[in-house]
Amino acid sequence: MLCGGTAQLVKYAFETLVEAGYQPESAYFECLHELKLIVDLMYEGGLDYMRYSISTTAEYGDLTRGPMIIDESVKENMKKVLNDIQDGSFAKEWIAENDEGLHRFEKLRKENSSHPIEKIGKELRAVSYTHLRAHETREERVWRVGVGKKLGGGGGGGGG
Repeated sequence: MLCGGTAQLVKYAFETLVEAGYQPESAYFECLHELKLIVDLMYEGGLDYMRYSISTTAEYGDLTRGPMIIDESVKENMKKVLNDIQDGSFAKEWIAENDEGLHRFEKLRKENSSHPIEKIGKELRAVSYTHLRAHETREERVWRVGVGKKLGGGGGGGGG
């Protein structure tokens, strides 16, 4: 569930920002690049640690706008997908797709590979942005992502 849901969330967030006039490069960093930093913080210490490590503005956005974006309808859709997995219908669909030559799968793969976030991401990764920060310590990363709550800093990203 999380692979498909996360990829779709990132694409929709990117599209939303670009449609609102943001530069694709900025939208890429906000929606895809920052995702790793957020997940790393969650992995290191859970949701509370991630919230502690980001700006209070971003934390407020997480707590108030996150439930507006990912609402109960998303949970209901997850239950439907889980049911498809549990009752075997997803497996049957996947087996049939394989038996029929993976035509739909290849079409979907091609459509997703040609999404604008993939194009801009390929260009930006060629610049190797992450290698520019290879020297960064964990504390520097937390400061950059959350602008140091412990040190009384402000700033950081927008809502959740």
